[in-house]
Amino acid sequence: MVAGVLIYHPSVAHYLKFVATTVGRDKLLRTLQYFSRFYAWYLFRTNGTPGEIAPFEAIKKQFGLARKLMRVGKNVEHFKAAAVAADSKSLDPIIKYCAIGRQLGYAGYLTLDTATVLDAAGIRKSEGTKRLQKEAYRCWMFGLLFSTMSGVYSLYNLRQQAATIDKKDGEGVVASKKIEKERAAINLQLLSDLCDLTVPTSAIGLTSFDDGLVGLAGTVSSLIGVYSQWKKTA
Repeated sequence: MVAGVLIYHPSVAHYLKFVATTVGRDKLLRTLQYFSRFYAWYLFRTNGTPGEIAPFEAIKKQFGLARKLMRVGKNVEHFKAAAVAADSKSLDPIIKYCAIGRQLGYAGYLTLDTATVLDAAGIRKSEGTKRLQKEAYRCWMFGLLFSTMSGVYSLYNLRQQAATIDKKDGEGVVASKKIEKERAAINLQLLSDLCDLTVPTSAIGLTSFDDGLVGLAGTVSSLIGVYSQWKKTA
């Protein structure tokens, strides 16, 4: 009886919908990957033994490879999104160009990242893999920067809209609540983008963040991704 109640509980159905999506599984793996990166660093800094550190290093490496394989072919999605944004006649010009830049950055990242799969999987080693991976990170960084600029500009627009609303009016109250909801979503995405920026900027040498900070920031952005995807599958 109890088992039946649990099996047919709405949360179980929601969970199954969540893990049925590639994005949902990727965000869960990403959370574990970056937390392991942080925790391996923490154990090393607190004089943990090699035996204690090894499992988390393995999770970081193997889950990273699994996610790399799951990303193969996803570049097409972002090239299409860039084309759709470029053809849009209704988007604000700044939002439009930021969207194109973001999608092309992500597409470039995924294209170059795919080119490193055979080397990462140990199937065929290549001397150019490190250079390709570095350029992939550079593309990801540009995509994130465009996303950040779009978020900041969107917040500015919302602030301008909020200033013209009369909150004493019924319609004004509804509009104000809508703006607050949009602002919360944008702020969450901005936090995710800023956390993610620690990864490519440290990988290409623009910053000197250690594995602890990168792992922690990656964990935060991954949890935001889990939360967002969970809401989408509700």
